[in-house]
Amino acid sequence: MTLIATTHGTLRGTTEAGVAVFRGIPYAAAPTGPLRFRPPAPVTPWDGVRDATAFGPTAPKNPYPAPLDELLPDPDIPGEACLNLNIWTPASAPGRTRLPVMVWIHGGSLRNGSSALPTYDGTNFARDGVVLVSINYRLGVEGFGVFPDAPANLGLRDQLAALHWVRENIDAFGGDPENVTVFGESAGAISIAALLASPYAEGLFHRAVLQSGAPTAIPAARARATTEAMARHLGIAPTAEAFARLDRAELLAAQAVVTRGGNPLTGGTGFHIVIDGDVVPDDPATAPAQGAGDGIDLLVGTNTDEYRLWFVPGGLVDRISRVTLRAAVLKHRAPWRSPRVYRAARPAASPGEILGAIATDKLLRIPLNRLADARVGRPGRTFFYEFAWPSPVRELGACHALEIGLVFDTLDSPDTRALTGDAAPRALAGTMHAAWISFAAKGDPGWDEWNEERPVMTFGTDGSGGSELVRAPRDEERRLWG
Repeated sequence: MTLIATTHGTLRGTTEAGVAVFRGIPYAAAPTGPLRFRPPAPVTPWDGVRDATAFGPTAPKNPYPAPLDELLPDPDIPGEACLNLNIWTPASAPGRTRLPVMVWIHGGSLRNGSSALPTYDGTNFARDGVVLVSINYRLGVEGFGVFPDAPANLGLRDQLAALHWVRENIDAFGGDPENVTVFGESAGAISIAALLASPYAEGLFHRAVLQSGAPTAIPAARARATTEAMARHLGIAPTAEAFARLDRAELLAAQAVVTRGGNPLTGGTGFHIVIDGDVVPDDPATAPAQGAGDGIDLLVGTNTDEYRLWFVPGGLVDRISRVTLRAAVLKHRAPWRSPRVYRAARPAASPGEILGAIATDKLLRIPLNRLADARVGRPGRTFFYEFAWPSPVRELGACHALEIGLVFDTLDSPDTRALTGDAAPRALAGTMHAAWISFAAKGDPGWDEWNEERPVMTFGTDGSGGSELVRAPRDEERRLWG
């Protein structure tokens, strides 16, 4: 049993293999009743000792659709108090040290995911001298709906509240509030890019890792489309007041109908971070050139075959013809020469694989290259990586989300193995895990920072556990995008 005093009261955690673990810590009040569709409210302090030995409730959500539900486990823990976080720290750290802090923001297209996934277990980070924090935040329409009578970006505001809690309390757990790194994947990385552009995040973190998620946000008028479609389906006004009168099961059922089909690469109805003139005052894609994020070190990167998570399991990759490929290039305004240029490096690729490679670059690799370029010569270093090790599971290749279990060094977790299988190279996991820790501790993951030569640390080259620094990989394809 481990006791820690926080600003709201005393917590009781557990000690597991030399690591002190605290789960389900509230960082904001439960978003229920009058607090639904409202910014996160402060936690009410408690008397006595609060148990923090089990994961707290997860944000309301639907399961992933098949077949992704077999590849992306998504624990669902009932309860109202979903604004909670978890901490792993060396058992000897509280009250004695000031270790680097890493705060994990999960992905899931802003409508799935939680901090309770075993892949995200922070034991090995704590084992290696890091205080690891993972957070939950509101998802779907309750976190990213757009209403005329409620603030936008409530899920992003939750993340800010969690980071404020970390700043105020993490020293009691042995963490250094002046050395905080936020890291996230997919929607988690997109969230972090928005936080880099937010005036409300100033001083809350000092380094950031964006894994397979690029700076993106859209105007409220466009983002409102999903909320309005749900309102039409439910037969109610598209207002927060009307939505708050319905129970969560009704909202989730409507959300499932409205967001059915599509994926992050091909589009479809979904949820977005909004340029709201407040939490996100400007487009995160252009804000770095204006100085947003100056002084914050960045580690950014993508996986070689991001698209295969969405294109392969359901057979979409095989249904794409040459005609479909050309139509998609026109619809999504990709460079007209892109099919020919991409095929030159992939002569045996199917039209679906060519389209997937183009989509991966358009939505992830190219925007992150532009982000890195915009920071050259500005305060704060930038490092780039690519994850290339191919999973043997269902011919997924180096797909979206595959790298997470290696970063956390949780290859033994069945949830990790749903994507990696049983043969992921442990040496590669050790290399990536160490690089992330080195970046968090001192701002240097161990390779050249971004410059005009475009150095990219490529993990798992040639399908092995090896890694090498590659300069300007696939640069002819990148130059297509201007």
